Amino acid sequence: MKIDNFVLENWLNPACDSEKNKIYLGGSCVLPMTVEELFALTGESMESFFEELKTMSLGYGRFEGTPRLKKAVANLYKGVDAEDVVLVHGGTGANNTVVMTLIEPTDNVISIMPNYQQFYSLPKSIGTEVRQIDLKPEAGYKLDLDEVRAAADENTKAILFTNPNNPTGALLSPAEMEEIVEIAKSVGAWVVCDEMYRGLKEEYMPSFADLYDKSIVTCSSSKIYSMAGTRVGWIICKDPDMRWELFNRRSFDSICGGTFDEWIFAIALEHVDKIYERSRKIVNANKAIMDKWLDGHKYVHQYADSYGTTYLVHYDLDVDAEKFCDDLLDQKGVLVCHGDCFYLPHTFRITLSHAEHLEEGLRLIDEYIEELIAQGKGL
Repeated sequence: MKIDNFVLENWLNPACDSEKNKIYLGGSCVLPMTVEELFALTGESMESFFEELKTMSLGYGRFEGTPRLKKAVANLYKGVDAEDVVLVHGGTGANNTVVMTLIEPTDNVISIMPNYQQFYSLPKSIGTEVRQIDLKPEAGYKLDLDEVRAAADENTKAILFTNPNNPTGALLSPAEMEEIVEIAKSVGAWVVCDEMYRGLKEEYMPSFADLYDKSIVTCSSSKIYSMAGTRVGWIICKDPDMRWELFNRRSFDSICGGTFDEWIFAIALEHVDKIYERSRKIVNANKAIMDKWLDGHKYVHQYADSYGTTYLVHYDLDVDAEKFCDDLLDQKGVLVCHGDCFYLPHTFRITLSHAEHLEEGLRLIDEYIEELIAQGKGL
């Protein structure tokens, strides 16, 4: 089986480790917490935690996952029970498990672009027909549901997408979510949604897990929960037969999750309102800085009302996206994620969430752009 280069991960992660990376604006996880910060935020006793840690068994964890964590995950949704939760290794483990369990080479799938690469390269790698629906900047990266409807047929196994969208942050309305479900029902397809960025609105954000028995939802401890290092991911599936298939596939990959990871993340989720409050405060503060920078800017533009942890920025310069970001890192020490990772030329993804020096980074981006203009690179 041949598989595409995993562009985002194979470019961004080495760039993060570069000595040239002085101002990191390329990530999508809300500023990570330390263990001490987690316990201060939740009000739990860190001393009691460390006492329990001394006697923790370093053997295998629970095969089906820690019941305490499964219950805490289920409480993030309406109408989801702990038995509907399959715990896996991280968000990538969740998406990989879903695609490799659900999709056959004889199927077709609809992939709404831009998308996380697992949702098009993995089906493609096994010979599945991938029908792409492109979100368009001039439409604010809103989904054209007529295009989805036209692409679906009796051989469509699943509609695959991220919501909020990665990297634009565009969010489907409840009415749009219902219409996607109706399209899927009309051809007997599954709805597969990566909801890694769900939770940043003040009010409850609907999930496809709430809407459709043939939905499969993935999420993880990384993005808005600020605990990517715990490597906890999960899959929500209410269909018992498919859930068993997902669990069986996961068992081939990892047998069980990490005992420590599941334990400490359960503590966090039992105080999820405080986690959300922290994440919203960080993201909203950075969004205000970004909006001020973008307002009236001659060379950069942003088209979607983002409900995620990043903005996708378009630039009017005659420089390919990867070179733009390579040179920005080399010359200015600022790391943003190039849009070719999402097959979006002349764009870059910039964080709203892990940006301790955002204003200085934006100043350096402007300085870099002015240098490109002086070289005749303006469009």
